[in-house]
Amino acid sequence: MGYMGKYLDVDLSSEKLNQVPTDPKLTEHFIGGKGLGAKILYDSLAANVNPLSSENILLYMTGPLTGTSVQTSGRWCVVTKSPHTGIFLDSQIGGKFGHRLKQAGYDYIFVHGKSNEPVYLEVSSERVEIHSALKLWGKGTYKTEEILKKTHPGMEVVSIGPAGENLVTYASIMTDKTHMAGRGGAGAVMGFKKLKAIVTGGTNAIETNNTAQFKELTRKFAKSVRENLGVKRRHEIGTVMWVKMANEAGFLPTHNFQSGVFKEAENISGEYMRDKFVVGHTACYRCAIACGKTTRFNEGKYSGLQVDGPEYETSALLGASCGIGDLGAIAKGNEICDDLGIDTITAGSTIAFAMECTNKKILKQQEIPNLHFGNADAQHKLLHQIAYREGMGDLFASGTLIAAKSLGLNSSDFAVQVKGLELAGVEPRGSFGMALAYSTSDRGGCHQRCWTPGAELSGSLKRFSFDGVAKFVKESQDERAVCFSLVLCDFLPFEIPEMVEMLNMATGFNYTPQSYLQTGERIWNQTRLFNVREGMTAKDDILPKRFYTEKAPEGDPEGQLIDKNAFENAKQEYYSLRNWDSQGVPSAAKLKELKL
Repeated sequence: MGYMGKYLDVDLSSEKLNQVPTDPKLTEHFIGGKGLGAKILYDSLAANVNPLSSENILLYMTGPLTGTSVQTSGRWCVVTKSPHTGIFLDSQIGGKFGHRLKQAGYDYIFVHGKSNEPVYLEVSSERVEIHSALKLWGKGTYKTEEILKKTHPGMEVVSIGPAGENLVTYASIMTDKTHMAGRGGAGAVMGFKKLKAIVTGGTNAIETNNTAQFKELTRKFAKSVRENLGVKRRHEIGTVMWVKMANEAGFLPTHNFQSGVFKEAENISGEYMRDKFVVGHTACYRCAIACGKTTRFNEGKYSGLQVDGPEYETSALLGASCGIGDLGAIAKGNEICDDLGIDTITAGSTIAFAMECTNKKILKQQEIPNLHFGNADAQHKLLHQIAYREGMGDLFASGTLIAAKSLGLNSSDFAVQVKGLELAGVEPRGSFGMALAYSTSDRGGCHQRCWTPGAELSGSLKRFSFDGVAKFVKESQDERAVCFSLVLCDFLPFEIPEMVEMLNMATGFNYTPQSYLQTGERIWNQTRLFNVREGMTAKDDILPKRFYTEKAPEGDPEGQLIDKNAFENAKQEYYSLRNWDSQGVPSAAKLKELKL
């Protein structure tokens, strides 16, 4: 129970579609979502496969709680080898697609091979079929979804835009016009395979092991979620509530992470957005948090614009990091990225890097006219150039690491990325915990594997110190790994014992809180094994040079930098806690303990 019992195997090269039983031993060992996807990816790919090749696979994963009465159970994830980083990627996403895929009768979709011409995949409880997408190729995600929903009434759609078609390595996958599997470039993998979209839906019941008791348990859980103060705050303001807090604490990325304080932060804050522009709340399937905010701009340059968002990370990277303090301009950039199918975090960080290159005269103004901090028009133009790989957009279509290698002149010192993935919206000199979290993340500079700012601001972790950070990061990563395998939302507040009870009741498993967390550790070691096989070592678990050599210029972190020795000591402590060797390779004893 909790599983549909089969997955769909899709060979785009031969156009063969097969229903295959889901392995119950793997689901009990890796649960679903990220965990099961990580195991399948490791077993299915040989080392050093080119992510943009027919050999790479795409996994559209649900979990045992997807589509059930558990709060935030509409989430799902995409797993693949990232074309942006060359290592493991799982990209979590909300909306309605996940539970509709299970209603179609499948736990996940396994896509491999490559089509000769653009296609889309129809997956329902009545049929699975490959259709031509020639008439959809070249269209944005908004128009693609509109057309496919008219063609297939009642179905949910995931699709790519021109960025994915043109193999921008940080191309996203979009659904419901508001939800993005953004990080790491899964959209480019779809683009290479000529898979424009998937539509899904069905009428199959998603059964749990003890339906009556399970529903009563989840009803009580939903009540506790609605009453949670953090949830109420997130519902009121959205994730963008962090803009003001981050700026006051001095870790809001500003001018390509040169500072953590943005002088125009008030104009892009969640409170300002709520008071001036929010006209409604949106939610994913089965979610009481409803953190999505519909914003409408009724005057000025962006009059008539209505979008969902922007979220915090978008405001931080397309906004403050690019020196843009106009919420309408950020919302417009958000809309452009969503329609073209580009990750807003990497896009914002890459353009901020380009702006700093212009300031330092590494790029000439005539190459990208007026590309400087604060110029939203230039940002919007470059977003289009990137998506279509036109002009200088081609240079930046693979992110900051590749662009810096091409430009030279020490530009890699301020290409703000880890393992090729651009950092999210927390400046490490203002959050030492995130310095270690970013550097050890299994997909690169990611904030979702561990979030330390809350603990640092509350005093649970000492600010500007690595004391206790290694343990906090390790335990958080393990817990998030299993949460993203269920698959549930990063924002969902719960206690582990209550989640274990819901998982067991849904599936018939016999997890304890200890074995639940050990499963997260197993999953984390599985992704590490994948990355080690791809050549990753301790030398990749580092930060950009900027944070070791340039002191924070203002705010709470003024004068702070990441002491390299202290950082390396914290990293080795982290390895030791994981029972990995000094190069970050899991020990034989740890793998045996975890049954890997």
